[in-house]
Amino acid sequence: MTTVAAPAQTSNRLGFTSLEAETDIATLPVRGALPTWLTGSLLRTGPAKWEVGDEAYRHWFDGLAMLHRFAFGDGGVSYRNRFLRGRTYRAAEETGAIPFPEFGTDPCRSIFKRLTSAFSPEFGDNANVNLARLGEEFVAMTETPIPVAFDPETLEAAGVPWSPPGQITTAHPHHDPQRGELVNFAARLGPRSSYRFFAQRDRHRQRALGSLPVRTPGYVHSFGMTERFLVLAEFPFVVNPLRLALSGRPYIENYRWEPERGTRFHLVERETGERHGTWHTDQPMFAFHHVNAYEDGAGDVVVDMSAYEDATIMDALYLDPLRAGDSDLPTPRLRRARLGAGGSVAIEDRSPAPLELPRINYGRVNARPHRWAWGLSTAREGVWLDRIVKIDVETGEARTWAQDGAYPGEPVFVARPGAGAEDDGVLLSVVLDSERRASSLLVLDASSLDEVARAEVPHHIPFGFHGQYAAA
Repeated sequence: MTTVAAPAQTSNRLGFTSLEAETDIATLPVRGALPTWLTGSLLRTGPAKWEVGDEAYRHWFDGLAMLHRFAFGDGGVSYRNRFLRGRTYRAAEETGAIPFPEFGTDPCRSIFKRLTSAFSPEFGDNANVNLARLGEEFVAMTETPIPVAFDPETLEAAGVPWSPPGQITTAHPHHDPQRGELVNFAARLGPRSSYRFFAQRDRHRQRALGSLPVRTPGYVHSFGMTERFLVLAEFPFVVNPLRLALSGRPYIENYRWEPERGTRFHLVERETGERHGTWHTDQPMFAFHHVNAYEDGAGDVVVDMSAYEDATIMDALYLDPLRAGDSDLPTPRLRRARLGAGGSVAIEDRSPAPLELPRINYGRVNARPHRWAWGLSTAREGVWLDRIVKIDVETGEARTWAQDGAYPGEPVFVARPGAGAEDDGVLLSVVLDSERRASSLLVLDASSLDEVARAEVPHHIPFGFHGQYAAA
């Protein structure tokens, strides 16, 4: 395990530089030895191109989506990347202009266009946030309600498989192994807005799980799920639906931080869809990502999140300051909310180590008590995430992997076949080496964070968000 001082933030600029080339590489050079049992594929999506003709996207979350595939077998690994050729990409190619509004970029629209599209906006399908598997089908997702199916080997787009019941959704569904469904959340905006949970069994079968009315919707990037409940953390970063429809500003710039609202946690019964209750704390916070949620056996519901003190992270992720190295990034912590009897809420930070893009052993502990969380961290306040961290959620102790000039991506946990311990397996992370000016697939021992192997890609891979390991 390597532990070094954090490199200068400005050396991460390459991660926000567009990648134009699509490649097929049958065998990547490997240093070390890949586990022989690693025979599936790491599939990832993320923004890869931030310019269309003479126009440029403004925000990290906006770039045109690209899929990446690292396929393992016989001790080697191949690599393929393809742009996600859905509606957004095709329209950008045909027009030479940014075709649809994105998270922090909105093409110039007339007031007439905004009025006629109020509450029925025209969506793109730039699915650059996350991937999910439903049966034999793979889909790329973002926060607009248009997922894109794709072939997991060729990475070719294969149409829109379903439509969520709202204008805004999450790219972080949960898999329900008992029902064989993906469980997700959507916000329906209008004169009577609501939060809606739904389940997707396949392309053709969707069922409603529950609905909560809301006057001023909050920004929701993910949610929690226990064995009995769906958990919605409602942070005080909120939007007036009419403002969203008519302001003419990019999507995220319509939200307002209102800390006086505090934070609310809603529990919805998974079986009946009924509201189980709402818990409120005066303490404001903000989070993109839930780590896990579970019932502790004593009547409390435990919700772990990678949480910020406020929503200033939203202002820090625009491309100009990120590329210049002068974006003062707030630090997320592993924060636990304990929802107790009588509406009590206890909030505590579980570790001093920063944690973002968190992962757990989903196949084993999702919706159940867990011991370990992996993710990205930093050695200094205000700088880019430059290390992989493993946190013991019981003691708060942390260990890290870092390398001078290297910027890892989300570490995806893959359990070793027949594993006994929760952390018996490997982590897969796409790492940008600013000195080599190219990326590698890093394989770490998930228990010790010792390096097992790395496969070198001949070009850089822009900073992305999430991926999934697909077993062979």
